[in-house]
Amino acid sequence: FAQWQPDVRLSDFPISSRVTPRVGKNIATNGSVVHAVWDDARHGTEREIYYKRSTDDGINWGADTRLTNDPASSQLSTLAVSGEVVYVMWYDLRNGAGEIYNKLSTDAGLTWGDDIRLTDNAGVSGHPSVTVSGQIVHVVWEDETIGNYKIYYKRSTDGGVSWETDTRLTNDPSGSSNCSVNVSGQVVHVFWNDDRDGNFEIYYKRSTDGGANWGTDIRLTNDSDVSNYPSVTSSGSIVHVVWEDYRDGSEIYYKRSTDGGLNWDEDTRLTNAGSFSMYP
Repeated sequence: FAQWQPDVRLSDFPISSRVTPRVGKNIATNGSVVHAVWDDARHGTEREIYYKRSTDDGINWGADTRLTNDPASSQLSTLAVSGEVVYVMWYDLRNGAGEIYNKLSTDAGLTWGDDIRLTDNAGVSGHPSVTVSGQIVHVVWEDETIGNYKIYYKRSTDGGVSWETDTRLTNDPSGSSNCSVNVSGQVVHVFWNDDRDGNFEIYYKRSTDGGANWGTDIRLTNDSDVSNYPSVTSSGSIVHVVWEDYRDGSEIYYKRSTDGGLNWDEDTRLTNAGSFSMYP
């Protein structure tokens, strides 16, 4: 199962089409249906969010669907899927300071509801990451309202119809950014990079009751240089995180937990390219 098919070009416009160059997921699957989102500026100078899907495991793809239509820029999209429901979130400038917006489809991407504004803060709210388990949707983002970036969390327990209030996850005076979230059952895993110890390291926090309560911050990396841009996935009690690390130049590192985030194995270097390996 390690053979790869030829590249399939999904966008075909002279302006650049881009996915989120940090930690948000831009592709998600449910059975044989594959969903993809990105932003581009084909209709002017400001970027908009676009969506595309395949119903046959990525062999063939439907037409592009434009999800946003506002004079301000919409970008840094991410998505998650649960059954027939697809959740797309992005960073939007229509209200001045950037805010997080959400849009969902209840029929596997055929039709889409209205834009829903998820944040309403004085500072910039950006770089969302979203995950879903059943009807519970979890989103994290970085917010600079108090002066430097902190990680915030929000959840919906009814499939995105209504949302609870924001929860601040980091409380250290230093900056916290580039967050990534994943859920397995009732356990929610959140990763970010943080410079409270002098340089950026990967930190971790978890909730064992579906996001109602949160444990303490756990430092996962401890090296002399920057560790950045974590990206997480999980399966049952096994949690996998990868990140960009500068201890050997710029390489991709990996770490796992086999007990739901209680204990962690040693760092594993995945790339050895002699050049920049970034944004895993």
